Amino acid sequence: MRHLFATIFLIFFIAVTANCQTQAEMNQEAATDYKKVDAELNKVYQQIMKEYADDPTFLDALRTSQRNWITFRDSELKMKYPDRESGWYGSIHPMCVSYYLAELTNERTTKLKTWLTGIEEGDVCAGSVRPKS
Repeated sequence: MRHLFATIFLIFFIAVTANCQTQAEMNQEAATDYKKVDAELNKVYQQIMKEYADDPTFLDALRTSQRNWITFRDSELKMKYPDRESGWYGSIHPMCVSYYLAELTNERTTKLKTWLTGIEEGDVCAGSVRPKS
């Protein structure tokens, strides 16, 4: 029985330590994940630009909206993590920043996808969103 507990503990210890990452690795992974989310946003944005190419008024409004959203995103980040002296937030800070940027970017991507997926026919408040095909 003693050997069983020792074996289970050893297996657990190996499993836990095998998956350990340094903080720098976790920061890098979070940054990479954010870059993927940002690339998806840019892809959706470019698809909208192509699909609505025949509506220059809308495209001007979209460009303005996107610039304003970037300002909003950066302001939200600054509100969540105001400038402090070096080390204030610790070594985890870059990871947290990437996670928050990814969260905000995912929300924006979801909203923009509405212009690609369309809305139900007859939605009187659809504005510039085209009906589903």
